Amino acid sequence: MIPTTLSEWTNCIVNECRINLTKEFAAQRLTVYQDSKHQETQKFVALYGEQHLTNIIQWLKQV
Repeated sequence: MIPTTLSEWTNCIVNECRINLTKEFAAQRLTVYQDSKHQETQKFVALYGEQHLTNIIQWLKQV
């Protein structure tokens, strides 16, 4: 399931993936996801689409 809300995404990251949503984690992910030329970002968009990338960036900014 692809999360469509901040709450769903947080649950997925924290409870299912067992990742701590720290400011450091968010900053690292934002560095990658805000670089459209980064290979990881391009792969993410190919798998999940631009809209989901936009959602993830917004949610990471809220962390």
